Amino acid sequence: MTLALVLGGGGVAGIAWHTGVLAGLAASAADPTGADLLVGTSAGSTVAAQLGGGHGLDELFARQVDPATLATERTPPVTVAELLGRLAPIYSAPVDAAERRRLLGAMALDTDTVHQDVRRAVLVGRLVDHAWPERPLLVPIVDASSGDRRVLDRYSGVDLIDAVAASSAVPGVWPPVTIDGVRYIDGGVWSLTNTDLAVGHTQVLVLAPIVDPALEAELAGLGPGVRAVVVSPDAASLEAFGTDVLDPVVREPSARAGMAQGRAEAERVRALLTD
Repeated sequence: MTLALVLGGGGVAGIAWHTGVLAGLAASAADPTGADLLVGTSAGSTVAAQLGGGHGLDELFARQVDPATLATERTPPVTVAELLGRLAPIYSAPVDAAERRRLLGAMALDTDTVHQDVRRAVLVGRLVDHAWPERPLLVPIVDASSGDRRVLDRYSGVDLIDAVAASSAVPGVWPPVTIDGVRYIDGGVWSLTNTDLAVGHTQVLVLAPIVDPALEAELAGLGPGVRAVVVSPDAASLEAFGTDVLDPVVREPSARAGMAQGRAEAERVRALLTD
């Protein structure tokens, strides 16, 4: 039996919630962080990169609730409400998924936002480790021009900071990231969890701060005999997220709500890990 831990996108709130849920699970004897494979998309890429580095959940949780560590974060240039207004015409357009990704990429390339170096500095401060972990970690990103997905790992020749920055480059909020001469945007543009990358593993735990409509099909595509558990925010966690998952002020309440939810989900996750 092999376990894949899949961590999805969800902004600053998602990073905090992931960390809290995992800390709550670990405190309740249901720790999944020794998974054979880590898949991290957008917010999940930050958390997966830190788990891969071997840092304890107590330390990672403490960083999420410590006001001092907010110093390196930046308030987004737009609110989620404003962003949704810009995204609405793209998502309502009568186009297929591939063309929608290209439209999102074009919008990202046309948006005047902070410089890549400014955004990169945020990730430098956010990540405890800046080197790829030894164990398998997959970070999906999306080509802003073609809409194609590229999956990065420690053999890709891409710096971990750049990989996480690209996977977290929300179109219309943060700048596309240049890697090998190509501009890349958020891996969540392809899928908010990219759960299909867990193929080949018999047990799959998905933490999804925002549930993607594609998730059900991705789980089905993993094949027969695969056991999966999906944890998504409960009412208390959604309340902690507030109206803007990108706003750093929601970080501490999201982490604490995640901690409580992790404890509540422990029995279900423990069953997945022990069967």
